[in-house]
Amino acid sequence: MKAYKGLMIGLLALGLSVACSTHPANTVAQNVSQGPAKQDVPSSVPVGPGPVQYTVQQQPAPGSCHYGKTADGQPLPDRTCTPGATNPKVTAANLSDTICKSGYTGGIRPGENITGPEKAANIKSYGYTGDPRDAEYDHLISLELGGDPDDPRNLWVEPPSPGHKQGAGTANPKDTVENQLHSLVCGKKIGLVDAQVAIATDWTTALAKVGHPDGK
Repeated sequence: MKAYKGLMIGLLALGLSVACSTHPANTVAQNVSQGPAKQDVPSSVPVGPGPVQYTVQQQPAPGSCHYGKTADGQPLPDRTCTPGATNPKVTAANLSDTICKSGYTGGIRPGENITGPEKAANIKSYGYTGDPRDAEYDHLISLELGGDPDDPRNLWVEPPSPGHKQGAGTANPKDTVENQLHSLVCGKKIGLVDAQVAIATDWTTALAKVGHPDGK
């Protein structure tokens, strides 16, 4: 009899445990504790329209974009205004006929009649107050890395880096990073998308992110 009572008590306790664990309130608590799926690190960047009949593109509202800065003062774009955008005509399968082919980027680059007005408007978007001649209207993902030629998400007025001599033009260390990444992609040492994501995320750490901090 005692054994029977013990069995019944055990079954009753088990039933209460199951009922409690499947109660809607407890189910919600379990789902909340698991948290949302991780999506902080993008695996790609937006895709632009690619080479088209270019027209002057509308820029973000004046003063709506804000520069970032690395610890050593290198300028970074506003991630909301300028997340980067890729050229859909460039893929990992056609590199030899696109960005790794001599002269390709020159054939798709918008003319100054397009980029001039865009740069003037983007200067207002970012509130840039320096000499416009020292600020490059820069493709965040460069054309040689399959960046979109005229998507406003891929263009920003890049201010000069620390140590830049006023009036010396738009040469900056980002250009060197772009060239090195291009060589690595065309040398089949890194993937196209990896290079695009790395430079769109932070051009100053892009080479390290793809595993080639020395650019080789």
